[in-house]
Formats: sequence, structure tokens, C-alpha cells
Amino acid sequence: MSHRSGQEDPERYLFVDRAVVYNPATQADWTAKKLVWVPSERHGFEAASIREERGEEVLVELAENGKKVVINKDDIQKMNPPKFSKVEDMAELTCLNEASVLHNLKDRYYSGLIYTYSGLFCVVINPYKNLPIYSENIIEMYRGKKRHEMPPHIYAISESAYRCMLQDREDQSILCTGESGAGKTENTKKVIQYLAHVASSHKGRKDHNIPPESPKAFKLQASVSPAFSKKVCGPFFNVCVCVCMPSSLNLCRFRNDVDRLI
Repeated sequence: MSHRSGQEDPERYLFVDRAVVYNPATQADWTAKKLVWVPSERHGFEAASIREERGEEVLVELAENGKKVVINKDDIQKMNPPKFSKVEDMAELTCLNEASVLHNLKDRYYSGLIYTYSGLFCVVINPYKNLPIYSENIIEMYRGKKRHEMPPHIYAISESAYRCMLQDREDQSILCTGESGAGKTENTKKVIQYLAHVASSHKGRKDHNIPPESPKAFKLQASVSPAFSKKVCGPFFNVCVCVCMPSSLNLCRFRNDVDRLI
């Protein structure tokens, strides 16, 4: 997950074209078909339209092949309107259920968008290839920006931790958790890369949002937590979750610390 040389536009791996998402025709189609999520042995969940309700059972038509099947009503999960397609923060979903979360992550991943927020957390799906989204130009895009002002990225988490450390005068931690091969170490490297860049060039810069320097030094820890991963990531072997928090929350038993004194 390191920077790759070349002319490829990095913004296609960061931004969603909302004009495509807000397609009125797609919205009308979703409304007319009464689309929902139903269990699928092959896909986990798949889209289907409700044809008939029969008490505790529902007759649905699968969107993929038009096959009609009877599903228990309790097994049906609501589908979000198309305007929530590839949403950056899954906490914004109207229907927050397992099927919708998995679909959003998959939809973003297949579009090259490997970072997705889930409230305070940042979910990362390892692309197993190099993406051009870790250059100094990208760092400068995120520098000084609030999290909601930019697309999801490990740099946004790093910037948030760095800002909180300077503004609140309190130690901060970034916890990266996931299964082996999920990208914990690589994302920790990106945290260090970001902090090294912004901290080395902070001196001499005037920022009215940051209080004056004080003699006290503060610490920001980037931590890797394999032990915590099973509770957070479950069976997803290529998913990494990153979160920023005050160090006072004390998650030391879960992590191997990579300390960087700024």
C-alpha cells in the first residue's frame, strides 16, 4: 500500500462522483422494485424485490437472475436508497445492518476506495497492490483539514491525532487492528510518514488554531493490535481498522508500541 510512480490520478482512489450516485433514474428504480437484501450462500447477501407477503414469509425475486424464492420475513434486511451508495461514513446509513455495511465496503473497494469511516473508526481493506495515494502532495491535501472535509484516509486519522495532541495538550494513540495481512503494519508506516512530514515542517508555520508551544513534550503512539482484531474484524482477513483516541484510555495490553516523540 505504498506510493507508486506514474501518471495515474490519485483522486479516483479517494473521491466519489456524487453526480453519478444521485441519479434520479436509479432512485426511481429502487423505489418501484422495493429492493431489499436477502441471504445468499454464494454472496452472503444479494438484492431482491418483494413480490408478495405471506404472513411470516415473503416471496421475493432475485435481482441477479429473476428467480423467485420464498424467504422468512426475519431474514430480510432493508436496503438503503441509492443516494447512500459508496457513502464515506457508514454511520450515516439510514438502514444500518450487516448486509448494507458489507455492500458499502465491497462497492467502495471495487471502485478503488479502500478507506471507509464507521463512526470514529476507519475501516481499511487491503488492495494487495500499490496505490498512488501516499505521496507528499496527498499529505498536503490532508494537512490542517478536519476529518469531514476530506475523503476517508489514514492521513485524516493521523491529522486528527496530531491536532488533538497539540490543541488539547494530551498524549494520543492510534490503534490499528486486524488479522495477519490486513495492512496493520503498512498503515502504521503511513501514520509515521504523515507525522514525520507535518511535524518536521510545523516549526515556523503560523497556525492560529494551534496553541503556542509549551516546554512540555507530548507523545503520539501508533499501535498495532493483532489480539484485538478478532473482536473487531471477525473473519475478514484483509480488513484493518484504525482509530484515534487519547492515550489515557490505556489499551497497552493489546499493542506493540511504535513510539514517536514529537
